[in-house]
Amino acid sequence: MTRRRRPQAALCALLALGLLIPGCTSENRPPKPSGDIGVDLRPDTTGAGSDPGALVAARTLPTVDLRLRSMTSIAARMEYTSTSGVDGSRTRVSGTVFVPTGPPPPGGWPVVVYGHPTTGISAECAPSASPTLLGASSTIVALVNARYVVTVPDYQGLGVDDSHHPYLDPISAGNNVIDAMRATRRLVPDVSDRWVGVGLSQGGQAVWAANELTPVYGAGLALLGTVSLAPPTDLTGFAFDAAAGTLTKQQQAALQLMLATLAKEQPDFNLDDYRRGTVAEKWDSLSSCDGARAAARVAALDKVTPDDLRPATPEAVAKLEGLLRARSLPQRPAVAPMLVIYGGRDELLPGPWTDRALAAACGMGDVIDIQFQPDKTHNDLDVSRTFGWIGERFAGLPAVNSCAATAPAQPPTEEPLVDPSEAEVTEDGAMMEEGQ
Repeated sequence: MTRRRRPQAALCALLALGLLIPGCTSENRPPKPSGDIGVDLRPDTTGAGSDPGALVAARTLPTVDLRLRSMTSIAARMEYTSTSGVDGSRTRVSGTVFVPTGPPPPGGWPVVVYGHPTTGISAECAPSASPTLLGASSTIVALVNARYVVTVPDYQGLGVDDSHHPYLDPISAGNNVIDAMRATRRLVPDVSDRWVGVGLSQGGQAVWAANELTPVYGAGLALLGTVSLAPPTDLTGFAFDAAAGTLTKQQQAALQLMLATLAKEQPDFNLDDYRRGTVAEKWDSLSSCDGARAAARVAALDKVTPDDLRPATPEAVAKLEGLLRARSLPQRPAVAPMLVIYGGRDELLPGPWTDRALAAACGMGDVIDIQFQPDKTHNDLDVSRTFGWIGERFAGLPAVNSCAATAPAQPPTEEPLVDPSEAEVTEDGAMMEEGQ
């Protein structure tokens, strides 16, 4: 009998990485040039660049955490085709895949897609560039030990340098998560179509969005549920609190990254309406993932004042609020059950922000096991329920629905966003424009 590690302990340890400040880890850097770059797995690249989930490339990971190398039959970095949520264009996304040793269970390997927390907004910020996946390897070890194939998308713009990272855009991240599952099925023999998404912080938003997008983008796959740990949901509070000058240090760091990505996406977005003082002077350091600049980034963050991120005018506040609302959840009903765990002392994503999102999601008819922990912060949640919940989904057991115990809430009055390509997906993952 194979000896199993305690998976919940590994996942608990990962919560300390809920918001990785770019540059604060020496591993947050591009891989060093080396002859040890892995073996080309020569994947089938049919449809690369056009079909969601089509593989572009795949190589083994010879320098990954030794624990993962020793317990997997495949440990690989892959690149695959996905879809931007900003403009609907095809994108190239990287990620990693880990397959347990031994034969698959009847019906094929079940898959867990793991959504990682914030690591930055540039190509070198990808977990796939780090031997420990920027600290996620302990959690991946636990999931592989539980006999799941695990795939970890880097998200668009991280890991490859030919596209922009649309930070906290849920449609882009949700598409990336779904397509990571498709790419895994193309790369790994004996993988089933059954999967669960698990995400922490930014990753919690990503898998929640994937749950909502599955009916229009995830055809041909069987999503059984998603777990969102401290997820960004209603982001509009960043605009209002920036105007009030009440952002915490964690929120200042996150807002700076959001402003940087919005400026690349919105031609009429004037950064100087939202940055001044230290933020303007140290903009490049604050946006960097270069480990050598970690000390400069931390020092710059320490000097940021409320006025440095205060919108210049009421019109600037309204514009930012609208852009962040478009990145908020929920946007449409989820198709599969959810487990959402969040804390009442979260200084990055306050409990009332998540409360509003959950009320709206319940009003849409979602099935959600809501685990509110009033004394917990963003980084110390009790996630011991998570592994059992994942197992219950693969076992086909009924899911707890906390929404059923509360009065239905009214859904948001705004029209939920749709994928910018206005497309449906056929069962083989190819997209068709509406009306065709």
